[in-house]
Amino acid sequence: MNVFGLDIGGSGIKGAPVDTRTGELVGERIRVPTPKAGRPDDVVATAVKVISRAGWDGPVGVGFPGVVKDGVVHTAANVDKGFIGFDLGERLRRELGTPVSIVNDADAAGLAEIRWGAGLGVSGVVLMLTLGTGIGTALFIEGKLVPNTELGHIQLHGDDAEHYASDRARKVHNLSWQDWSGRLMEYLRAMEDLFWPDLIVIGGGVSKRSEKFLPHIETRTEIVPAEMLNAAGIAGAALAYVPEAPVPPEPPTANIGEFKGRSA
Repeated sequence: MNVFGLDIGGSGIKGAPVDTRTGELVGERIRVPTPKAGRPDDVVATAVKVISRAGWDGPVGVGFPGVVKDGVVHTAANVDKGFIGFDLGERLRRELGTPVSIVNDADAAGLAEIRWGAGLGVSGVVLMLTLGTGIGTALFIEGKLVPNTELGHIQLHGDDAEHYASDRARKVHNLSWQDWSGRLMEYLRAMEDLFWPDLIVIGGGVSKRSEKFLPHIETRTEIVPAEMLNAAGIAGAALAYVPEAPVPPEPPTANIGEFKGRSA
């Protein structure tokens, strides 16, 4: 089944048609900058533009940076506060005239990593982190998602953890990779004490530079970089439309679309 995956971010709204059996992007990946003010009406108009530019007419799965329940946005930590209480699912369904499913953006990336990437075949508790402007989290127990965890907002040193240990914090405070690794390790150890995960997957743009910081981090849990890179948010958003899709019998063994599959 093909579904259009749409990833709404603070700097860009991007999407492509996705084969939900394989995670492959089966059409051009289109990106349009997120409107500067980021108001709901403007974001919806831009999302429609991305989908229209792709010439897509069919089901759409959307990843959004906030808590989402039944298509309604409940938090807006890094987006316009006008999104709180906004029925994004209903609005997009009305604008597009097609079925739409909305999921938290970190949950979308986690769904993709569990199905096709670093979390494939891992039993127990898996924690996926997306490190960027904030810290997004996706928690899985035996492959099942615990939605909307938003663990980037736990308190560290009297403030949200994402203000202390996100990739944005590294840049804002001009931290060396080693110094930032120390902050990130504090956060990871807090996650270990809360959930005792069996695997932690580090995603977000910074995961492409994991050799800069992972060697400086010591935890009792195995930590690995995400494997799906730029395709994760889009592919996972599409997968959220068909959450009960059957798991493939064998992991992918070759490059698929825009990401590198996990070797068997």
